[in-house]
Amino acid sequence: MTEQSLPLAAATRQISLNGASGPSGVACTVATPESERRWQGPDAAERNGILEKARSIAIVGASANPSRASYFVATYLLQSTNYTVYFINPKESEILGHPVYKDLASLPEVPDIVDVFRRSSAIKSVADDAAAVGAPVLWIQLGIWDDDVAEYSESLGLEVVMDRCIKIEHARFHQGLHLFGFNTGVISSRRAR
Repeated sequence: MTEQSLPLAAATRQISLNGASGPSGVACTVATPESERRWQGPDAAERNGILEKARSIAIVGASANPSRASYFVATYLLQSTNYTVYFINPKESEILGHPVYKDLASLPEVPDIVDVFRRSSAIKSVADDAAAVGAPVLWIQLGIWDDDVAEYSESLGLEVVMDRCIKIEHARFHQGLHLFGFNTGVISSRRAR
């Protein structure tokens, strides 16, 4: 497989190994190679269905720092979708003019999707909180893959999406990727030959 045809997860791995930064200026993390994964997530049609059914999204680990991926995703969700977006971070009070809640239990409604911007070691506790409030979906951001976390979350009754960016997926299903390039499913800065 050439660099020109790296799929999204492999591109994440390649970006990190080359020491480059992701679009938010933060170095991408290395996801588990697909050949070593035992958990199988929802396919594209199922992910689109999750996004179509959802009306509200809670971003756990939201940041007021514009260089963070969660800020970029929040900006997109607020400006380009009809979702009600909630921010969860006990250290923040306001993000993008919206109130920030200290935890999922403090929200005024149960979110349809809990979008997690936390390191892998913190996700099990987020899954516990999501299940406790009755959220149906746990969405774990691009670059994080943990089979144990996915299986644990499913055992709590949560539907799990992992190693996928909710902004990229929403834009892909709603023809929004043309803003930064063609919707090819390939990430590369090299010209096709």
